[in-house]
Amino acid sequence: MSTPDASTLRGSALGHHEPDPRRWLALALVCVAFFMTVLDGTIVTVALPSIKNSLHVSDNTLQWVLIAYTITFGGLLLLGGRLADLLGRRRLFMIGLTIFTAASLACGLANTIDVLIGARAVQGVGAAIVSPAVLSIITTAFEEGSERNKALGIWGAIGGSGAAAGVLLGGVLTKFAGWEWIFFVNVPVGALVLALTRPIVRESRIPGLRGFDAAGAITITSSLLVLVYTISKAPEVGWGTGRTIGLLIASAVLFVAFLAIETRSPSPMVSFDIFRIRNVTGANVCGLFLGAVVFSNFFLLTLYVQQVLGYSALKTGLTFLATAGTVVLMAGISQALVTKVGPRPVMAVGLALITAGMLWYTQIPVEASFVTDLLPGYLLVGLGMAFSFIPMSIAALAGVEPQEAGLASGLINASQQIGGALGVAIAATVAFTHTKTLLASGHPPAQAATSGFALGFWVIAGISALSVVACLTLVRGQELEQPATAVAV
Repeated sequence: MSTPDASTLRGSALGHHEPDPRRWLALALVCVAFFMTVLDGTIVTVALPSIKNSLHVSDNTLQWVLIAYTITFGGLLLLGGRLADLLGRRRLFMIGLTIFTAASLACGLANTIDVLIGARAVQGVGAAIVSPAVLSIITTAFEEGSERNKALGIWGAIGGSGAAAGVLLGGVLTKFAGWEWIFFVNVPVGALVLALTRPIVRESRIPGLRGFDAAGAITITSSLLVLVYTISKAPEVGWGTGRTIGLLIASAVLFVAFLAIETRSPSPMVSFDIFRIRNVTGANVCGLFLGAVVFSNFFLLTLYVQQVLGYSALKTGLTFLATAGTVVLMAGISQALVTKVGPRPVMAVGLALITAGMLWYTQIPVEASFVTDLLPGYLLVGLGMAFSFIPMSIAALAGVEPQEAGLASGLINASQQIGGALGVAIAATVAFTHTKTLLASGHPPAQAATSGFALGFWVIAGISALSVVACLTLVRGQELEQPATAVAV
């Protein structure tokens, strides 16, 4: 093991370091990479019909283009975050970005569905390494307070708008360049970010690394992978089947084993002391709910406007400009409000706005006007995402010691990704089951599909309402916990 250099020690010890004049450049650089990982969670959605026709695959197989990415991304986030703390945040960022970029190239070159699905899984591995590394780089580069809030405001705007922008860019690229370019576009961007990372981003890690909790890493990663896989497959095989129940039990057993290992390990991968910080716990619970709502919202809404309203891939993508643009425009106001009044009130307002958007979508008609029937919902969701993602990220990292930055980053990202997988599975099951029931009773296809999507939005609205309750009860008010005095290294 190499000895940490001086810049590493300055970036790690005691949570205090001299401000790096490159930190804003570093923020811009790592946020570009983070944007790509968020984008690729949704960018393929509107391209799926083109992929289906090009590679000649069934709907049941096609969904794995989405699921393969979600499984590895969500399942490996905690491991990626902890490795960033232990082995170096810049180093892991570059490794993850290399994997992500190479896998993107393989996706674009894929000539069979099996190759595409495999490459998407590898893409998820890269994203699971990049995403928490980005957040921990930001956390260690900016002191807690207004400056970090500004940085996290930019990061939150990127994350909040990335999902909507993915649908937009996916439609544009599929229409004018072909579905392969939704992956090829990552290659030059990834290569440029890699070339600039070493001279701009400062390395930081935990000094005096004493070992790695391999058993803990294997059990928690396996538990999350099995959980995300089971949730993703449940709508297809059934929630009450022996296979689904058995896999859920297996995930729970692996998680219990992880807890037992962590309580006995001399250098645990997850220090449970982090959950004593109330805002960390509250933010992660809210993140689970928010991920479920946002991912399932984009999923149902994309299907509705294409299957019921008959929008093209390009037109579908353009509609989401309203949501993505609103997030970007309101991000600065959101972080300023958090600095002034604290995360809880801002987050509660944001989650309430998203709930209102979901309730608006429960009234979707068979024949809709974008301006009167859809646009208000798009704007409500955009406002809500700006006022929820940013304070949630700030709360999830407030009071966290520098040596736990990667862990905290992995936790909040994993909460949102796993929540997203669960939300999509639940919403899809409800919507498609109700649609099939109506079709069997003789309802017209468009009416049956619309009713199914509307019921799905009712379920999402209920989950979103729970997020508001969780925010008000679990997240502290204006005061944010400060890190405890660190032990000198």
